Amino acid sequence: MDYDVVIIGCGIVGAACAYELAKHDLRVCVLEASNDVANGTTKANSAIVHAGFDPLPGTKMARLNVRGTAMMGELCRKLDVPYRNNGSLVLSLSESDDGILQKLYAQGVANGVPGLALLDRTQTLSMEPNLSPAVRGSLFAPSAGIVNPWELCLALAETAVRNGAELRLSAPVTAIAQTAGGFCLTTPNGKLTTRYAVNCAGVFSDRIAVMAGDRSFRIQPAKGEYFLLDKSEGTRVDHVIFRCPSELGKGVLVTPTVHGNLLVGPNAAPCDADDVANTAAGMDFVRVSAQRSVPGINFRDNIRNFAGVRANSDRPDFIIEASAAAPGLIHAAGIRSPGLSAAPAIGLEVLELLRQAGLELRKKETIIDSRKRVRFHALSDEEKNELIRTDPRYGRVICRCETVTEGEIVACLHTPIPPVSVNGVKRRVGAGMGRCQGGFCGPRVQEIIARELGIDPTKVLMDWEGTWVLSGETKGGTAQ
Repeated sequence: MDYDVVIIGCGIVGAACAYELAKHDLRVCVLEASNDVANGTTKANSAIVHAGFDPLPGTKMARLNVRGTAMMGELCRKLDVPYRNNGSLVLSLSESDDGILQKLYAQGVANGVPGLALLDRTQTLSMEPNLSPAVRGSLFAPSAGIVNPWELCLALAETAVRNGAELRLSAPVTAIAQTAGGFCLTTPNGKLTTRYAVNCAGVFSDRIAVMAGDRSFRIQPAKGEYFLLDKSEGTRVDHVIFRCPSELGKGVLVTPTVHGNLLVGPNAAPCDADDVANTAAGMDFVRVSAQRSVPGINFRDNIRNFAGVRANSDRPDFIIEASAAAPGLIHAAGIRSPGLSAAPAIGLEVLELLRQAGLELRKKETIIDSRKRVRFHALSDEEKNELIRTDPRYGRVICRCETVTEGEIVACLHTPIPPVSVNGVKRRVGAGMGRCQGGFCGPRVQEIIARELGIDPTKVLMDWEGTWVLSGETKGGTAQ
């Protein structure tokens, strides 16, 4: 066998599984269909660490949400990932909402959520004065927070690679054959064999299951659309602000981000697995709904719209189980919200399922379990000057909006999982995330990528395969 375990998909769940497995004496490989990690749902979601009052008691969602949230602070500290434990408020705007808050409170207590409190109108508005005057009260969850989801995924995957896991990008699985000792997986770059496989393919996880002969579930993708507002709106609220949930989901939320912006969304609409287009109707719904909670939001300060696809399934709970049809295949599928919050705990859950399936788990004597990266804008003047003396490239600011330097961009291009695109650099160091959305720094970032990776500038991608920024010189009005 080539490997002991192959993980299919490197979003937040696949990365969490790789992070845990790589701590053991195992041959681990991660196959990711895209040309970068965190390039699907993980980069397009609400970036919320949920407290755990919404899932029904007794479900995997409830148990893993609360456990994952409890793990999040220490994990982000070790891996140097932006995280803030700012708490959340679920608002009541009607008499019927009052009853929903009571139900959520009871569920949260049953799930073991710490510190839950029902607040009256005065208490709520004292915490968040910019809320609607129609607010009747709220459910306060102090354990909730916000995080950078794509950097968390990258940090988990990088740490796994540093501990010996292999990552193959642009490697979609196109066929799975069961063998006497496990599986043979086919990718465009060849075949590989493994004793065990973990299905973390997100919105495509049912397709992976079918390849292995398992038709026990079906993914029903749903799209959520968002506004990302400038930092001028970033202090509009301090907590994560939820509306009361409905059968469509947790509703439109308003939240600060760890980068200092304001995020508003999402709606919920059935879609195709690869449909990430924004719609006028969807954005209007999000805007109107958000203004019922926080009426003063200035949507003219919007700097970007985006949409993400959630891996809803035909089951009411996470699908984290050994496949009955394909022994040795573990599903981590149907991971919709609160999947990001639960991800650290899902990694441990999958580890235990593999152990139960017969995988021997021997901890390595030495592992890498920390990570550190330079954030120039957060340094003191003394630290900045010292860094510039060591490497003058840290004295050249490339992204003015976010104060990202050439030194930071160069450093990220020489990490265990280097970016291959302009947006890959953006996700790692923030160049292009600010008010101008890369209008100023984009060409400079492209130049640095080409120089550092030793490739022609026309080969530099904006994001995924085929999204070239340049198509070549023009001669006689014809693109070459």
